[in-house]
Amino acid sequence: MEIEEIAQYAYIAFLAIAIIMGLVVGFMAYGADTHWLDPNVGSTNGWVTLIMLILGIIIGITSITAKEVTPFLIATIALLVAGIGDVWSPLQTVDALNVLYYLATAITRYIVAFAAPAAVIIAIKAVLAMAKEK
Repeated sequence: MEIEEIAQYAYIAFLAIAIIMGLVVGFMAYGADTHWLDPNVGSTNGWVTLIMLILGIIIGITSITAKEVTPFLIATIALLVAGIGDVWSPLQTVDALNVLYYLATAITRYIVAFAAPAAVIIAIKAVLAMAKEK
């Protein structure tokens, strides 16, 4: 098994972890009285975010090849824009869809926390490669 194949499976696994933990923490926030401010939710959210940042650093250092840089950075920009905008907040106003707000917000947060450090590392690598060419 080649390193690119291992990195591809690692990326998929880390993305699955982000989604699963988003579902878990989002449901915790939905069920808590103070939602995101609940101490249990806040502590869990902090640890999961830290883990996702570490996994993003691992992916940024090890897995993205030169031909994947541009598509990866464009996809990461789209994820960051979706994470910054509070596009899920209208769901919070409808009681039947309130749980979807917490689930979608948590999933988006963790995917962004995973993709952002990888994008920074890959962007730095790309800039260094362009500087070496000149």
